[in-house]
Amino acid sequence: MDFDLDESARELQDLAAGLLGREATTERLEAHERSGAPYDAALWGAMAQAGLLGACLPEEVGGAGLGAVELAVILRQVGAHVAPVPAYGSLVAAATVAAHGTEEQRGRLADLAAGGSVLSVAVREPGSGLATAAGREPGTSPATTGPREPGRGPATATPHRPGTGPATTARRDGDAYVLDGVKTFVPYAEQADVILVPAWLGEETGVFLVEPGAVALAPQPSATGEPLWRIGLQGVRVGADALLGGGAHRTLTEHATAGAVAIVSGALDRALALTTEHVKTREQFERPLAEFQAVTMQIGDVYIAKRALDVAVWAGVWRLAEGLDDAAEVLAVAAYNACDPALRAFYTCQHLHGGLGLDVTYPLHRYFAWAKHHAELLGGAEAQLDAIGALVA
Repeated sequence: MDFDLDESARELQDLAAGLLGREATTERLEAHERSGAPYDAALWGAMAQAGLLGACLPEEVGGAGLGAVELAVILRQVGAHVAPVPAYGSLVAAATVAAHGTEEQRGRLADLAAGGSVLSVAVREPGSGLATAAGREPGTSPATTGPREPGRGPATATPHRPGTGPATTARRDGDAYVLDGVKTFVPYAEQADVILVPAWLGEETGVFLVEPGAVALAPQPSATGEPLWRIGLQGVRVGADALLGGGAHRTLTEHATAGAVAIVSGALDRALALTTEHVKTREQFERPLAEFQAVTMQIGDVYIAKRALDVAVWAGVWRLAEGLDDAAEVLAVAAYNACDPALRAFYTCQHLHGGLGLDVTYPLHRYFAWAKHHAELLGGAEAQLDAIGALVA
């Protein structure tokens, strides 16, 4: 299997790496952390101007019409540079709306391409992780039995499997829906123009476009420093035109998983490079640390964890882009690697730095915090093992 990116993806990768390398410097990150701003608006604008925010949007709203692989390329570079921008929620939400929205709903994406709006996703609930299985029944293929209506996704919505669907509910009330439930760890909810909220409709899970002014917001702590919010949906009314087309829940959860693992992959890539340079130059007993066998073995373990994660990430997002049945399974494998072997690799990087690895002002700390945050968003290693077991059983 060829895991090399094609020419357009490589060009996008070079563009993102170059821009973020210039803009998201250590000095710029430190200045942003002192500012108290929710995100770096100048960097967000620069990404829009470079075409990064519109790369995966439909062409009719000013995008380039690219797919899941390119989304992962961009978010991997965001993770590698720990860029303080709302790219994760915005790009995942945009991919979902682009695939399942009406013409009017898709039209709202034009502001994102220009850097004038922020989108968010509410994929977590109290006591749950990100549902990589997307509510799929064990042993069944994705629900795509009906014809695909333009802009609306598969005609048959994702089926509900007890214990995996959202606890948040939606009931029809005349020409509106009433939502009840709680979502947690919603990134940039207060700053977002709209939040994608999955809710159980009785026979299937729907995804609604909800404006932050309609919900109760409470701040939650974040290891990365980005704004996270708990949103309360007690009797929140939204119009019938807020509901995305069938299959949106599966698209949302799979793209959310793909985005999270891509970010961890980028952060680990940079943490390994930083640690490798450190052990080459740091001396002990008048010898570089890299000359000690125990150190080289540990660096080797980090490299293996990184490569295993990378392979699973690219295999998963390629399958997602191609619409293959096993995309959820491979993404769950990638998520497990992000939640367990990759996190242990970050601990090894910290260990090899000695006391410096625990310094929160040292760049390694940011990579570790981002990886830990997205591993928690995914629900942890045990949740991913459960998902893999359910998918392959």
